[in-house]
Amino acid sequence: MLVKELVKYLEQLAPLSLQESYDNSRLQVGNSRKSIKSALITVDCTEDVVREAKRKRAGVILTHHPLIFGSLRSIAGNNYVERTLELAIKNDIAIYAIHTNLDNIYSGVNSKICDKLGIREKNILRPKRGGLKKLYTFIPVDYAEKVKNALFKSGAGRIGEYSEASFSSEGFGTFLASDSTKPHVGKKGVRHTEREVKLETIFPDYLESQVLTALLNSHPYEEVAYDIVSLDNINQMVGSGMIGELRENVSEMEFLKKIKRVMKARGLRYTKLLGKKISRIAVCGGAGSFLLQDAIDAGADLFLSSDFKYHQFFDADNKIVIADIGHYESEQFTKELIYDLIMKKFPRFALHLSETVTNPVKYL
Repeated sequence: MLVKELVKYLEQLAPLSLQESYDNSRLQVGNSRKSIKSALITVDCTEDVVREAKRKRAGVILTHHPLIFGSLRSIAGNNYVERTLELAIKNDIAIYAIHTNLDNIYSGVNSKICDKLGIREKNILRPKRGGLKKLYTFIPVDYAEKVKNALFKSGAGRIGEYSEASFSSEGFGTFLASDSTKPHVGKKGVRHTEREVKLETIFPDYLESQVLTALLNSHPYEEVAYDIVSLDNINQMVGSGMIGELRENVSEMEFLKKIKRVMKARGLRYTKLLGKKISRIAVCGGAGSFLLQDAIDAGADLFLSSDFKYHQFFDADNKIVIADIGHYESEQFTKELIYDLIMKKFPRFALHLSETVTNPVKYL
């Protein structure tokens, strides 16, 4: 396939508009029109990863952490970023980064962590506000179901775990068609009154183009009347971290040992145990200390993440157990996540999970 076909699919699942402001998820190296036969999936892109991609004849590297992060003034081999870029360009290997946009979707990085640890009944820990829009449109009664179905198929009408959500009311619309028109109903030069359905439904803002395409292609009128309004609602399907429940209550130490085993953690830093059974767990892949208060407010017994600083451990304040397993360890299964997402769409495309361990942190 072409690089742009793979990119288009990934950005439908994890739109670039969902990435954090500091991030740089995108096609970072390579021509989107390049033909590829296979891809290599990695957490980080390094020189060794590019060499592995070359050995495996992968035309694109799919990396969770962006290689180009912040300003880049030259490609002169002065550091690992410049050397990696130079090596990828020389070998005609594209690099695509899918980072916080993959973190922020419901079925993303944090959901994968929950699945590994047996955490069920999952919800976004800190849902994002905004990013939703409401469509109002007016449809002749006989076409209401056709238009409604087209809008749902385009992605409109989803609220949390509910889909095909809308509201309809009936009334009368009027219009007067000029001589240059081709009206679906009524006559030119005569005001026409038509019984219509007013349809309301919501959609995430990144779907606006395809929602409008679905509306215009399914609606019978030559000129379609519609309004789009930006909402300040919280989007429960997008945001940072995740919280859920264990099937059974377990001791704090029992679950910490499970974390270390399942997440393959060489070292696990944690705060004072509170001496109780736990069942409600919050997680955040990568650096998640900014979500500690959210986890406490949500009633989590334990918060699993990484990159906590010394003084931040005090903030547990006998209200929660913090478990810090390391940045790489918390995101290592992102490779599996990306693999599974692509296989659903392109089951015959050759994908390789990188065998290069890119974790820069070593343990004695």
